[in-house]
Amino acid sequence: ASAIIKRYVGLGNALNATALNAIGTRYVCLLNAAELNMIDSNSFKLASLNPSACSQLTKDILYAKAKRAFSDQHYLPAYYELIEPYLGGAPGVDLRSLIKDNVNMKVSTLAKLRRDSLMSLTPSEVQGLLGMNLRDLGKWQYKSPIREWVQMQKQSELDKLHVGLTGGTQEGYINIVTPKFQTPSSASLGAMVMTLHLLPALLISFLMMSGLS
Repeated sequence: ASAIIKRYVGLGNALNATALNAIGTRYVCLLNAAELNMIDSNSFKLASLNPSACSQLTKDILYAKAKRAFSDQHYLPAYYELIEPYLGGAPGVDLRSLIKDNVNMKVSTLAKLRRDSLMSLTPSEVQGLLGMNLRDLGKWQYKSPIREWVQMQKQSELDKLHVGLTGGTQEGYINIVTPKFQTPSSASLGAMVMTLHLLPALLISFLMMSGLS
């Protein structure tokens, strides 16, 4: 399949909607970055893809193109349905912008988000994204990456969701960083020993001078 795609592109053919539908979700992950960047964003309006099983680079590129393709429908209820398959490449700021649209994201979609984007979301933001599906979050709390997200949150904030999430950080816990001291060199050790050796004599001299004054 990869060889056929490369041959097709090599002959100067465009990766338009017809080509994308022929490639489909099964083979879209075979496209390299150069081929992905050749796709016309408008083709997404007529193609049906789901890159959730692809590499992060592929998901990032396809999300950017899908976002551009559907930008004219951003304020319509249908926008989320169109962009949802590509959210695995969405940055955190774009995910937060969906909260006001009451999208009712599935937890399975939340678990497939870009890792850094997921970890940047607060419990209240996750609640806003999941909406009616929030109750399903408790069933996923021991599965990665939801487990790691839970562990990064304050337990008091997780409790506000009322879905039984446990494993967050407790109030009052702090990280103690042990300072690293530079190992003294032999020269500095010698100077320290000399200072300690002369200290009694220096103290005596100081006391005598104080008495004489």
